[in-house]
Amino acid sequence: MPTDALLDRFLTGLLPLDPVAVWAHGSLGAGDYQEGRSDLDLVAVLPRPATARTAWRLGLLHARLRAEPLAGLLHCTYLSPDTLADPALRHLTWAHEQLFKRPVTPVTRRELHSFGRVLHGATPGHLLPPVPDPELDAFVVRDQREFWRPNVRRAELWRQDVWVDLGLITFARATVTLREGRLITKREALEELPALGAPGEVVGDITERRYGEGARPAATGEWAARRAELTRSYLGPAIDTLVASYS
Repeated sequence: MPTDALLDRFLTGLLPLDPVAVWAHGSLGAGDYQEGRSDLDLVAVLPRPATARTAWRLGLLHARLRAEPLAGLLHCTYLSPDTLADPALRHLTWAHEQLFKRPVTPVTRRELHSFGRVLHGATPGHLLPPVPDPELDAFVVRDQREFWRPNVRRAELWRQDVWVDLGLITFARATVTLREGRLITKREALEELPALGAPGEVVGDITERRYGEGARPAATGEWAARRAELTRSYLGPAIDTLVASYS
């Protein structure tokens, strides 16, 4: 599989940096991975905090992988044993073909504990502190209130497939996490959405694009506009209700 070949090349290239551990989370860890459609979400623990030289070596590693199939979908955040405990700390990350810094959120940390896939070295349970339920719930509510709710008002965003997909899927996952204390996959989130009152034709569109046979072009024209309005009309009040219920 191209996925396995890419991961093998990535791990081989990372070995000179002596990683303590490399883990997969997201779809690859949860068993919901769709080759060519899903991101390859990784976390690597290096023995020491990243320096400017480390960043240069990592940038070179990822640049050498660019010609590999699926390389654009490979994202990796780099932690160290001294920096991995603080969920607010921002860590060097390769994603979208560039290096920047971002935190490893409580959701990602819980994913790693619940269904993280060990690609190299120690398990998440040996290195990552557990995520208490109140910390996870507070993050989920804050993400819905402070990121997703304000962006529902930005009509131009919701003509894009990625905003429709992630907006609805993230809302369903947040609802189940707050209601039941567990994480679910994107496929399970799509199955949950009709019972949450989401517009059926939008849920069907997402499901077909993510799990149907063959690639589908991005939505355009009247359907993109109608889908955007259906999604925004549903998500705004739904997020408000969720946040009010769990704040």
